[in-house]
Amino acid sequence: MKKNDIVTVTVTDLTTEGEGIGKAGAFPLFIKDTMPGDTVRAVVTKLKKNYGYGKALEILEASGDRVPMRCPLARRCGGCQIEEMDYKAQLRFKTRKVQNNLARIGGFSAVLTDPEVQAGSGSDTDTVPVFPCIGMETPWHYRNKAQVPFGRNKQGELVCGFYAGRSHDIIESEDCLLTPPEYGHILRVVKQWMRDFGIEPYQEESRKGLVRHVLLRKGFHTGEILVCLILNGRRLNHADALETRLKAEIAGFKTLSLNINEKPGNTILGPETRQIYGPGYIEDTLSGVRFRISPQSFYQVNPVQTEILYGKALEFAGLTGEETVWDLYCGIGTISLFLAEKARKVYGVEIVPQAIEDARENARLNGFDNTEFFVGKAEEVLPAWYEEHPEEKIDIITVDPPRKGCDEKCLETIGLMQPERVVYVSCDSATLARDLKILTGYGYQVEKVQPVDQFCQTVEVETVALLSKLQRVKHHINVRFDLEEADLTAAETKATYDEIRNWIQENYGFHVTNLNIAKTKKKCGCTLRENHNLPKSENSKSPGTTKEKEEAILAALRYFKMI
Repeated sequence: MKKNDIVTVTVTDLTTEGEGIGKAGAFPLFIKDTMPGDTVRAVVTKLKKNYGYGKALEILEASGDRVPMRCPLARRCGGCQIEEMDYKAQLRFKTRKVQNNLARIGGFSAVLTDPEVQAGSGSDTDTVPVFPCIGMETPWHYRNKAQVPFGRNKQGELVCGFYAGRSHDIIESEDCLLTPPEYGHILRVVKQWMRDFGIEPYQEESRKGLVRHVLLRKGFHTGEILVCLILNGRRLNHADALETRLKAEIAGFKTLSLNINEKPGNTILGPETRQIYGPGYIEDTLSGVRFRISPQSFYQVNPVQTEILYGKALEFAGLTGEETVWDLYCGIGTISLFLAEKARKVYGVEIVPQAIEDARENARLNGFDNTEFFVGKAEEVLPAWYEEHPEEKIDIITVDPPRKGCDEKCLETIGLMQPERVVYVSCDSATLARDLKILTGYGYQVEKVQPVDQFCQTVEVETVALLSKLQRVKHHINVRFDLEEADLTAAETKATYDEIRNWIQENYGFHVTNLNIAKTKKKCGCTLRENHNLPKSENSKSPGTTKEKEEAILAALRYFKMI
C-alpha cells in the first residue's frame, strides 16, 4: 500500500478520539468522519509501519447509526467529532470508551451493568460495574461557556469562530449549535463595535493587535450573561460604547470585564482581570444552590448534566450528616456545597486564589457555616492539615482534578489517610483508570462507575467513580499449632499506632503522626497495619518527619521488637 492509494474499507470500530477503524485487506486504517457500519471509498493519506490514515471520499454504504449533519461546519471545525452519529449510539460509544480505558489502563474487568442493579462490595476486587452513560433529553445548546478567538481571514476580513482541529485556523462561526443563541448576537455586536472604532484583532504571527478572544458565560437558571474581552494590552478605548450596545441589545447582560494576556502561546486567559461594567461576575444555581461565577472560575459547562453528575457524586458519598469530607480540586466549591447540605464538615482545597474567594463567598451566599476552604496544592495542604489534626477521622474524600488527573503525591496522601470512601469525578477516563489503579494499591476497591454525557456531540465523557476500603474477610479456618514451637516475636509485633505514639510521647515528650510512623515502618521493611497505611515511595518524606522524630519512631519499633 502506498500514499494516495484509493481503497474500499468497512469500518468496524471507533478510536477514543472518534476516528473510524477499518481494514484495507489486512492493513488497519484510521478514517476520520466515519463510524462502525460504514463502507467507504477512501484515499490513504499517511502510512506507518503497521497502520495508516485515510480520508473518506465517498460513503458507499451508510451505517445504521448515521444521521444527517445539523451543522455544516462540523467537519471543518472539529469540535463535534461524532455529530453524525445517532445520539443513542453516542452514549453507547462513551460507555465503551470508559470500559476500555478501565480495562486497558487500569487492568480492571469493567462489566456493563444494569443501573437498576445495586452495585456493592464483592469478592472479586478486579471486577468493576460500569453503568450506561446518562444522556440529555435535548443534546444541543447546552454549553454555558464559550471562548471565541478573533482574527482576520486570508481576505483581511475580521472574523471570529472556532479553531479547526489541530490548528489555529479560525473557522468563522457565530452561531454554534452547542452554545446559547444569545452568543451569536453578542459576537456580532462585538465585531461591529470593532469595525466602527478600528479595533484590531490579535495576530499570532506578528503578535500585534488587541482583541485575542471573547469569553462568554451564561447562568442557565438566572439568565445572567458575562462578557469578557481577552486583550493583548492593558488599555481598551471606547469600552463605554461597547457597554452601551450590549446593555441595549442583549437581554440578561450583567457584566463586562477585561482580561490581560500579553504573553505569546496558547494560554487563553492571563493572570489579571479588570471590571468595566457590573459586578464582575454572574450568578447561577444548581439544584437550588447559588454560585457566583467570575471569568476565571471553574464551573462545569453543561449545567443540566452537572446536576445529574453531582447528584451521583452525592449519592456515591452516602452521607448521613456525621461525616468529615475533603473536596480536592474544589474550584468555586460546586461539589463542596452539594456535600455540605448533608455532611458534618466539608473542607475544600484549590490552587487558584480567585476560585477559593468565590468558594467562600458561595458558602456565605448559601448559608453554609460547616465549610472551610484552603488555597494551595492538594498534595501539600492535605498532609499539612493532617499533621496538625492526627486524631480527626476523615470519612470521605472527593476529587475533581483537571484532565491530567491527580498528582501522585495527592494519591499517596489519600492512601495514607484512609478515608472510608473516595468519590472521583473525572473528565478523562484514561487518567481516571490510571489513578484508580494506584488507589487500589492502598487497599481500596472500585465499587461502581457512572459515565455522564456532559459534552454531547463530542468524544469527551465525564465519569464519577466510587472507591471503598476493602472489607475484612468474613470467612475463617481452624488451625492447630504448638505454642512452644511458635515464634513469640510475631505476637510482640502487633503494637498499634496509638501505642507507638503514646510510647514516644511518654519517652521523648513530643508527638508523631500516623504518616510519620507508616513511612518509617515502610523504610524498615515492616508489615503495615490492615488499613493499608502504605506510602508508595521508599524515600518519600511526609511533612514534619524530622530526623529527631524518625529516630524516636525507630526506638519505639525496637522497644516493641518490630525491628
